[in-house]
Amino acid sequence: MLHLSRRLFDACILLWLVTTLTFALIHLAPGDPATLLVAPTASAEEAAALRRTLGLDAPWPVQYARWLGSVLQGDLGMSLTRSRPVREVIADALPISLFLGGVSLLFSFVVGTALGLWQALRATRRLDTALTMLSTTLYAAPSFWLALALVALFTTGAVQLGFPEWLRLPAFGMQSPSLDPTVAHWGDRWRHAVLPLLVLSLPGAAGVLRFARQSARDAAAQPHVVSAEARGLPASRVALWHVLRNALTPLVVLAGLMLPGVIAGSVFVEQVFAWPGLGRTMLEAIASRDYPVVLGLTLVYAATVIVANLLADLLLWWLDPRRRGT
Repeated sequence: MLHLSRRLFDACILLWLVTTLTFALIHLAPGDPATLLVAPTASAEEAAALRRTLGLDAPWPVQYARWLGSVLQGDLGMSLTRSRPVREVIADALPISLFLGGVSLLFSFVVGTALGLWQALRATRRLDTALTMLSTTLYAAPSFWLALALVALFTTGAVQLGFPEWLRLPAFGMQSPSLDPTVAHWGDRWRHAVLPLLVLSLPGAAGVLRFARQSARDAAAQPHVVSAEARGLPASRVALWHVLRNALTPLVVLAGLMLPGVIAGSVFVEQVFAWPGLGRTMLEAIASRDYPVVLGLTLVYAATVIVANLLADLLLWWLDPRRRGT
């Protein structure tokens, strides 16, 4: 309980620091929401009146105290540009980002761990070298380059290269899934999801593969694993019950470290492929100086990353008995 209490306290302090720093940075940035919301022909008096209505004329400490007090009561405020509660704006975009991030993270770990385990235990030297080169290339590839390459290959390139129809994937035109819940459109939505998921999943799977390969090799060299092989246990049982179980501990740590990268990547992917998720909403809010939406999304992003790292830390504490005394 002491370990959990200490970690929860640290998580709350970190969340407060992130949101406070974000509040200070967006108010220090040039630009005023009132000048973007009023008509181009509006007078200075009308802009000042709008600033008073929105509460932007108060000193920053007063604005921060108001916002923090509302957040503690569960109220994230009203969007300045959408005239909607920030909670509703986030609720509309959250399922899309959860889908992209969750599926890509699951794919990265399942594929990366399986290939890394196979590469460490079964691959020949040539295959091991080829997979290492491929995974290193994918892991180092910039997201924007990978996105453009996949779009060129599976859209215009697919026609020129004579790809079958099912391989000609759309890159844009995705609408919110909540607009039309009929079964007939789910196939088209999945086709729109393939390219964004590939951009998020391929570098992640490559990183997990390289990490899992090394962890599996270290675990396979342990004396109890060598002894299990010497006793004639089936190779599949040794791989699953001895090698994989010992390699899980560093992979749990990697899962917590990868989540911020998935979240940051989803911001870029949602903008490039025009997916109406949290990332695209955040960029639009920053461009329009919609302070309540920026702060609300920062709170969601920071809480997601902190909670994921907290869960990874607690799971690691549970998996490794040596840490339970700390």
